[in-house]
Order: sequence, then C-alpha cells, then structure tokens
Amino acid sequence: MQDDLITRARAWLAEDPDPETRAELARLLESGDATELAARFAGTLQFGTAGLRGELGAGPMRMNRSVVIRAAAGLAAYLKKQGHTDGLVVVGYDARHKSADFARDTAAVMTGAGLRAAVLPRPLPTPVLAYAIRHLGAVAGVEVTASHNPPRDNGYKVYLGDGSQIVPPADAGIAAEIDAIASLDDVPRPDNGWETLDDSVLDAYLARTDAVLAEGSARTARTVYTAMHGVGKDVLLAAFARAGFPEPVLVAEQAEPDPDFPTVAFPNPEEPGAMDLAFARARAMNPDLVVANDPDADRCAVAVPDGGDWRMLRGDEVGALLAAHLVRRGARGTFAESIVSSSLLGRIAEKAGLPYEETLTGFKWIARVEGLRYGYEEALGYCVDPAGVRDKDGITAALLITELASELKEQGRTLLDLLDELAVEHGLHATDQLSFRVEDLSVIAGAMRRLREQPPASLAGLAVTRTEDLTRGTDRLPPTDGLRYTLEGARVIVRPSGTEPKLKCYLEVVVPVAGPAALPAARAQAAEVLATIKRDLTAAAGL
Repeated sequence: MQDDLITRARAWLAEDPDPETRAELARLLESGDATELAARFAGTLQFGTAGLRGELGAGPMRMNRSVVIRAAAGLAAYLKKQGHTDGLVVVGYDARHKSADFARDTAAVMTGAGLRAAVLPRPLPTPVLAYAIRHLGAVAGVEVTASHNPPRDNGYKVYLGDGSQIVPPADAGIAAEIDAIASLDDVPRPDNGWETLDDSVLDAYLARTDAVLAEGSARTARTVYTAMHGVGKDVLLAAFARAGFPEPVLVAEQAEPDPDFPTVAFPNPEEPGAMDLAFARARAMNPDLVVANDPDADRCAVAVPDGGDWRMLRGDEVGALLAAHLVRRGARGTFAESIVSSSLLGRIAEKAGLPYEETLTGFKWIARVEGLRYGYEEALGYCVDPAGVRDKDGITAALLITELASELKEQGRTLLDLLDELAVEHGLHATDQLSFRVEDLSVIAGAMRRLREQPPASLAGLAVTRTEDLTRGTDRLPPTDGLRYTLEGARVIVRPSGTEPKLKCYLEVVVPVAGPAALPAARAQAAEVLATIKRDLTAAAGL
C-alpha cells in the first residue's frame, strides 16, 4: 500500500504544472508523511452538480491546477460530444488564491480542444459570468469560485448555454470525460489564442440591472455596505450610482478583495461575527439598512435597525419581502423556491393568483422553472431578473431591497413593518436552521442512517404526520439525499450540504396571528417550538 501511494504521488508530481504544489508534494514525499499523502491520494475530488469545490493543495483530493486542467478537458470533451465543436466558453473568476491561474488554464484547455474561449477582464461577481453566457451566446461558462467557503478553499462551477448551472445527467457526463483523461500530457494547452474580454460585457450587465427597478420609484434609502473581502464592491457601487441611490457607506476593512479574509472566521454573512464590522459602521452612520454580499457577490444579506441595535434578516424574510414587493408592482410569472425555504412564498403567490413551484436545493434547479419570474433560496440567494441572470444575483437583489426600503421610508414605514403585515395576513412563518460542521463525513452518513431507521414520531410535542425519504423522489421532485418531516404546524428537512462538510436541518413553524396585537405572543410561541425541535432533532440524529 505504501509503495503504491508513493508511486502514485511521484507520477502526479511528474505531471504537475504548478511550481508551488510541486514543491509541496516533494516535501511530503521527502518527509515520508504517509498520513498526509494518503489524505491527498485517497481518491479524486468528485465532479458533481456543484462542479468542484475543495481545499487548495497538491494531489487529486485537493483543488489545484492539475485537477482544474483535467476538469476543463473533461468539460471540453463533453461539449464536443454534444455537437459544440467550435462553441464559445466564457470563463469568470473571483479573487481567491489561484482563481486567476485556474481561469487561465481553463481558457488554454478550451482553446487547445478547438473551442473558443473568452475570459472576463478581472475578478468579477459570479452573476456577471452567468449573464455573459447568454449575452455572448456561449455554449458553456465556468466560474472559478468557492463562494463563501473558508480562505483555504477554491471551486469550479460549470454552466451550460442556457446560463444555468449544470444538473444531472450533464454532471455525470462531464465526470465520465474527466475520468477518461489518462495523462495531462494528452491535454493540449497553448500559451495564447483565447480572448480576454473588455468591460463591454460588464457595461451590458450594469445596464440590465436598471431593469429590476420600477420607473420613477423612490431611491432615498441610505445603506452601509460590506463586500466581505470579495469582488462585489465596484459593481455594486456602479449599479447603485446608475440607479440614483445615495452612495453606500463602505465597511472599509472589508471593501477590497483579500483571499485571506482577515477580519472574519468564515466569509459568509450568515456566520457568527461576520457582520460585526458592518454593524459597528451602521451604529456610527445610522443608515436605513445594511447590505452585504458574500465574496463572489451572488448572495445578498440585509440587516435593519431593531430595538436600538441591528438585526440580520433571515434569507426567508428577505425572500418574502422581495416577493411582496414584486407582487405589489404587478409582476407576472412563476414564483419558485427550494424545498428548504419558507412556505410563506407559496402563500404570497397563491393570494396573488401566481403560479408557484418548489424545487430541490440549489439555483441550478430554481433557474430551470418554466416561466420563472422570481426565485429565492433561504441561504441569501435571490433571482429577481431571470431574463438577465438565471442564477442568484446579490447585486440586483441589493438594488431591489433598497428600492423597497426607500418606498417604505417615504410612507414612514420599515421593512420590519412590512414583515409584521405579512405575518398577520398569512400567519407567522418562523424559520431557523440547525447545522453540524464535521471533520469526518461518516458522522453525517451515520446521522442520516439513524433518522431513516428510527424516524421521530414527534418533535417538540408535535406529531409527525408525514415522513418522506427524498432519496426516492416525489411526484414533483427528483431524488436527493434528504428527509422531510411534516408536523402539525411545522416542517423539518434534513440533508447533507452539497458544498461544505455539514449536516443541515431546516426548520419552519407556522403560527396563525389574529391581529397585530397577537404578534409578540406568536413570536414567543414560535421561538419556543423551534428551540425544542432543535433539541429533539439533535437527540434523534444522535449528534
């Protein structure tokens, strides 16, 4: 076993085009660190519907240039088999470590395979890449990003020509082509021949952002903005300036791209502490709202003044606010969300007489809903302009929520006032999440197995009226690894994360509200039930 491991590591080293990872692997071989070598060569990073995502480093179980070149070659072979022999592939990238290298390697591989490649001019938000695919008539797009993962990670997200992320069976088809590559020596990689795009694509995207706002709408809300050390700042500021909003006040410490994300433990607005600097700035500036993007700016977080301090709105709350805003503006078309998001969207759509769809988790599914007008996911992802970007877009979502805050401000109301009105109209929909980050993925598999073999009969004293194992699929959903429990007045979904080593549990409690005066009691009741469900579910999963 040891000899085989060393043989494979040496073969990888001989092919590795990156001096940094070559030196890293040479050191591991020299030190004879069998444990670390085994971790690097235990298999290969699996290409799935999220593309690739993993820790940077040498070896097939890490993100590196060798892995990316193989992924690009597999994608090129897949596209050619689909008949796209000379189609255009657009490549975008964020400001993480190695992102520019991975983008350049992808362009070289596409060019070497006889396809045409165009690379965005610099690190830009993921939605600009999603927009560029359809704008340029490309057959596919690649975004090099790990979104809001830790600094040591990077990733590789693939879109097809419809501007949506890949779904089965395309992922398996691409994976099979990647597996078929015997050696990097078989992959032609010219030094030039691809196009580096100018700012015209970005300009076209920015011109499109204006379309999400109503003509003549109020544009008075003042914002504090953080880019979370990512690539959102310049594009968001340009979009806000075009729209005529007051210039956002920046959180200076997080404004510029920095792949080390020095001020946060995790560069995700949902993580504890990530918004602390933004809240400190807001306390000093007293704006109407705080807006945050994640590092690749496809997500948008919103915080509001509440009881003398600042509170982050949940993704479900922002999702409902944007839906109510679009309904009031007369939007037509289908409203869609993932199954882990709040059922309030369905109530809003039903009352407005609009079609409504539930999909599996991920914008790769939401974006494919026929006739989509608006889609959202509780993890701070919103698609408010599907005709322009068939993916979540943190820039246009920020514009739309700031327009809504402006209109409410003109009426002497706030986003919290509108949330109260929605609760009285449709019932209080309180959501929460329970997540377990693990070092060992077998812990997640064990918890899922336990819940399947011994499903809870009740949670928080509420009877479980229906248990669904989503691996079997439903009449509306394809199979996925997950469990859904329907309770009397509540819902629980448990699933392994597709992008992080986490088991995630999504909870919702619905409490009828007789009128505004009943809201405090309804909130207290919902909070108590959610807390008890968390406790009972943790025990049932054995965690």
